[in-house]
Amino acid sequence: MRQFNLGDFEFLLLATRWTILLSVYAAIGGGIVGLAVALMRTATNAIPRWIAIVYIRIFQGTPLLLQLFLVFFGGDMLGLPLGAWLSAVLGFSLNAGAFLGEIWRGAIQAVPNGQIEAAKALGLHYVPRMWRVVLPQAMRVAIPPTVGFLVNLIKSTSLAAIIGFVEVTRAGQMLNNATFKPFLIFGIVSAIYFALCWPLTLTSRRLEKRLALSLKR
Repeated sequence: MRQFNLGDFEFLLLATRWTILLSVYAAIGGGIVGLAVALMRTATNAIPRWIAIVYIRIFQGTPLLLQLFLVFFGGDMLGLPLGAWLSAVLGFSLNAGAFLGEIWRGAIQAVPNGQIEAAKALGLHYVPRMWRVVLPQAMRVAIPPTVGFLVNLIKSTSLAAIIGFVEVTRAGQMLNNATFKPFLIFGIVSAIYFALCWPLTLTSRRLEKRLALSLKR
């Protein structure tokens, strides 16, 4: 056992970079998957709707921790060892896609039906109708809950420690094993998460207020 020092604090800050990077990559990957899921959920054809529903039920109905295990160990079983980093990015992206897909599906369905009918009357087919008419309006509704979900995503990245990925929580565990200062170390880790999440929480609240005001006008 040794004393906690400045080098340990720097180690936590360096590990914070990986928490931020994992959150960014998971948000991008989840956004791509989520957009596909949302479009499938709102499709006129029943087959993509049911595929999206099954996907959502699986990833929302099982623990994220188990999903990370399945991706991490499943890659090895298939002869494709992904490693902790790629497994974490893929696992969080697939999980985030299910939740973002439902958020964005609700936003798409919140667009007034008259707007869609007007786009059809102008001769716009599905893709240009969604791209030019529906999605720009749905985006305004989707931004506040999306930002709120990203706050939870950042906090959830702490689960990546269980598959050996050294982000800030795993770094805290390693330092605690060396110094046995749990209150100090995990207090610093909590402060780091707060510093990452609080600005996004404020942003989400402000966007919700702006959206509420715009809807009243």
